[in-house]
Amino acid sequence: MKIVVIASMAVALLFSQAASANTREEIKNLVEERINVVIQTLKDKRLDKSARNRKIIDTISPFFDFQFMAKVCLGKKHWNPLDQAKRREFTDLFVKRLREFYLEKLDLFSNEEVTVEEAKKVKKRIFVVSHIISNDKKMEIIYKFRQKNNEWKVYDMEVLGVSVVQTYRSQFAGFLRKNSFEDLLERLKTKDGFNAPTGENKTS
Repeated sequence: MKIVVIASMAVALLFSQAASANTREEIKNLVEERINVVIQTLKDKRLDKSARNRKIIDTISPFFDFQFMAKVCLGKKHWNPLDQAKRREFTDLFVKRLREFYLEKLDLFSNEEVTVEEAKKVKKRIFVVSHIISNDKKMEIIYKFRQKNNEWKVYDMEVLGVSVVQTYRSQFAGFLRKNSFEDLLERLKTKDGFNAPTGENKTS
């Protein structure tokens, strides 16, 4: 009986490892595919800036769990008391600002090479490390995935070791210590609002 149990456990473990490996490979391929589409869109001279930006947003949006990112960035202390309407308003403004930030940084793109490494499982998460290489400079970006409703989506990014989510969370918490939630919403509406880390001025 013990042999049967041990054998069953071994088969289950092997199956789990195989499934995990397949998942990591699929996620790595997804990252490469989306990055390549963004790069090709940036190079497409037939598109004006507005059309280019719409295509890029359409490409990356299914890739991210923006709702979860907004909730984590605001923190339980400030998120839990909000009604659904306020949560939705904050999330919409946060996502808009995050997309604008992403597009602003893409404007700096000029024929850089992007490489994507093998995906790694970290506890219940999957991390994919990518590098943007330009001349002798190399910037590392890590995409962090979590599973939601049988789908894997990005819940955070690290730019040269600095978390986008933690950066926003720290800024929001600091702002809300001296200001109201309504003030935070107004600040998010401005171009001079909160910014995620860029990794600029850092190279490896």
